[in-house]
Amino acid sequence: MKIEEYNHDNNEVEVIYFAGGCLWGVQEFLKYLPGVSKTEAGRANGLTDSTKSSYDGYTECVKVIFSPNVVNVNELIGYFFEIIDPYSIDKQGEDVGKKYRTGIYSKQSSHLKSATRFINCRDDADKIVVEILPLLNYVKSDEEHQERLSRFPNDYCHIPKKILHKYK
Repeated sequence: MKIEEYNHDNNEVEVIYFAGGCLWGVQEFLKYLPGVSKTEAGRANGLTDSTKSSYDGYTECVKVIFSPNVVNVNELIGYFFEIIDPYSIDKQGEDVGKKYRTGIYSKQSSHLKSATRFINCRDDADKIVVEILPLLNYVKSDEEHQERLSRFPNDYCHIPKKILHKYK
C-alpha cells in the first residue's frame, strides 16, 4: 500500500526503516508502538529489486509508517534500542550474518541527523555499531515474512517475549 493511503484527514506521516536482526521480531515489536500506523517487512540497501536473487548486501529491515504528531524519530529510536544489542556486529540473538546487522535508514536527512545525535548523546556512543545511512533501495519481503509472529506466535524470535509485546 502506498503511504498516501495512510495520510487520512491530511495527518502528516513519515517513513523510517529499522534493521535489528531477524525482521519477524522487529516488525512484531514496532507495529504496536504509539503513533505507528503500518509496518512492512523488507530489505534495505541491497543491489537488486528482487527477493529471488542471491544475497546482494541487503539488511533485513522493517519499514515503519508513523505520525510525527504522536511519536517523534528520537522516541522511535529509543524504542528500537530496547530490542537490539547496539554493540553487536552482524549478529542479533542467534541470527548471524551481514543481513542481520543493525541499522537506521531513511530518505529524510532529518531522520538520519536525529539518529546520529541520539547515538552521539549516549555515554556508550563509541561502542555503538548501528549503521545510519540513507535508504538507497528497499524491497518488500515475500508475504510469508509479513506479520510472521502474529500468524505464527511460536516461531523463533531473538527478542525476549516479555519485551516483544511490551507496548501491545
